[in-house]
Amino acid sequence: MNWWVFILEAFAFGIFLYSTVLFAFYVFIGIFSIGETRKYIHQNRITDYRIIASSLHAPSVSIIAPAYNEGLTIVDNVRSLLSIYYYNLEVIIVNDGSKDDSLQKLIDAYQLEKVDFFVPSQIPTKAIRGVYKSRNPVLRKVVVVDKENGGKADALNVGINIAGNDYIICIDVDCVLEQDAILKMVKPFMEATSERVIASGGVIRIANSSIVENGSLVKVKLPAEYLPRMQTLEYIRAFLLGRMAWSRLNGLLLISGAFGAFDKEIVIQCGGYNKNTVGEDMELVVRMRRYMEERNEPYKVTYIPDPLCWTEAPASYKVLGRQRNRWIRGTYETLKFHRVMFFNPRYGLLGMLSYPYWFFFELLAPVIEFLGFTAFLVMVFAGYVDWELFFAMLAVIIGFNYLYSVFAVYMEVKTYNQYRRRTDIAKLLLTSMSEPFNFHPFVVWSSIRGLIDVFRNRHSWGDMVREGFDKKRS
Repeated sequence: MNWWVFILEAFAFGIFLYSTVLFAFYVFIGIFSIGETRKYIHQNRITDYRIIASSLHAPSVSIIAPAYNEGLTIVDNVRSLLSIYYYNLEVIIVNDGSKDDSLQKLIDAYQLEKVDFFVPSQIPTKAIRGVYKSRNPVLRKVVVVDKENGGKADALNVGINIAGNDYIICIDVDCVLEQDAILKMVKPFMEATSERVIASGGVIRIANSSIVENGSLVKVKLPAEYLPRMQTLEYIRAFLLGRMAWSRLNGLLLISGAFGAFDKEIVIQCGGYNKNTVGEDMELVVRMRRYMEERNEPYKVTYIPDPLCWTEAPASYKVLGRQRNRWIRGTYETLKFHRVMFFNPRYGLLGMLSYPYWFFFELLAPVIEFLGFTAFLVMVFAGYVDWELFFAMLAVIIGFNYLYSVFAVYMEVKTYNQYRRRTDIAKLLLTSMSEPFNFHPFVVWSSIRGLIDVFRNRHSWGDMVREGFDKKRS
């Protein structure tokens, strides 16, 4: 029995050490993000984006939006993309073999007709059924592609093959973009000098309960439902703090698939999106960075902290669980594909810090938490728990989590301040108090199930049911 006690105590000490290092990283990320956010706001305060918008010499951009069974919202979503004012722009909608009326709704709404169109086969994809353009000259920048179902990565690769411009912006078709989103995303590419900007990411915000009319965000409102509101807080922490700090280090590994800009030439040289992973967005960024590192070419992956893209978050535990299951599987697959970089000095910061951080504190975090909880239950039944120490440590963990959330909300208020009512800020802070007891355990369990699915060789995407923005206006 003494051996069991020793093992449990050693494991508990390991958990404590792991948590201490993780807390230190969070403190570092929080502090480091402050300087980068201030720097960004200062540098862009006097920028006149109208010059970029109307300039013939601004970078040419192709927006690629894959769509699968998005008939509920697709017309408004495309209208949102068409409302963006940018001179050198084309909008490519890729219908990935939808089984609903998505394609027909687009044909009817935008006066589309099938045209002859040569599609370069730079990246292998599923067969294309047809390419459509509008009979209305006002809509000349719209291209709709109908293809056999092959998944999101395959649909994006079709868009890359068709794209005629130098830079691509890949988004989820259900997203609503701010009017100046493209202008702010292309600015880092224009400013690049000694380092080539290969990718740029933008903030994703939650649009649940907000008012969206004709594809445009009319009024920002804090989500009324608990899960979307909790994800609002989670996204503020992740995007405004986490990714801002990693961007400053030039160690960012992930650009959200919902909204990201890329140098098309580098994307094609890297082979486009990987169809063998459900985390194609992260995998592409890691592969592009690895490609540049192996060629010793100076490069940069940038990040824009402005709220540029709004999306609908899962409002049910069932859909949220599928999403987090897929996220952890995508992380595992990406890290597995590029495991050669793990603590490999050849890859610089990417191999020595970014990759190890994601391995230990993103991929393994739910495993360690789950094992820690299991060990705790064993110690409870065995009668080896020091309850005074336990409650002290629990208070520290919950207190740290709450303070980090308070700091994130404070940063939001002092920078972009999307939720200006005091009651909204109070609701966010109150929501954060329930996270350790409700939301976080569910996310951990969903991640554990995702890792189990990895070893069961399950690769399904999972049905992401959406309510649509129209419903929220009723």
